[in-house]
Amino acid sequence: MTQLALFDLDHTLLPCDSDYEWGQFLARIGVVDSAYYAKQNERFYQDYKDGKLDIHEFLRFALKPLSEHSRVQLKEWHDQFMQEVINGQLRQKAMDLVKQHQDAGDLCCVVTATNSFVTRPIVESFGIAHLIATEPATALNDPLANYTGEVKGIPNFREGKIQNLHDWLANQNLNLSTLQKSYFYSDSMNDLPLLEKVSHPVATNPDDRLRTEANKRNWPILELFA
Repeated sequence: MTQLALFDLDHTLLPCDSDYEWGQFLARIGVVDSAYYAKQNERFYQDYKDGKLDIHEFLRFALKPLSEHSRVQLKEWHDQFMQEVINGQLRQKAMDLVKQHQDAGDLCCVVTATNSFVTRPIVESFGIAHLIATEPATALNDPLANYTGEVKGIPNFREGKIQNLHDWLANQNLNLSTLQKSYFYSDSMNDLPLLEKVSHPVATNPDDRLRTEANKRNWPILELFA
């Protein structure tokens, strides 16, 4: 029977937040108004950590730069972002955790609130083929067309992760409730809804609120970056 291993990305497999770092990168290279963007980026990041993020307001902010440039230009910047920021954040312990599940034959997937433009190349660096992320909409629903700045479907955040996961599993003729085992590794209290749905929740490099909850529920706690 199929076993499923789900991984959050930011502060779980990565010791940083790729969404935040992408925003800082754009500010640093002058693509966006550096002072304004850096200030807003900090505000949204703090709201996320505090569990009070307005996901729709944040996505209007985060996806706007994608709509203002061609896909070719965006890819060029993302390649630079990978080289300058992300590659140095790939940790062997995180790689080993993924490989352990892959070697066991588990179906592996990253489930992240960060949009797929930012995260897909990062997920590929871990050798993971499957990604459930917030999807930026494209013009005319053409996946190769320019981005519109809007969201396609449900933002992959909190309860939205559950709905998007169910839809993804259904496309593969699978169901969370009938899987032999399902793991979810996450650092964030924002992921409590999905952690409660899997058979094996693992608080991974957990924030203070999730650490308290994990201890209360006797969930395992994994430190990948200690």
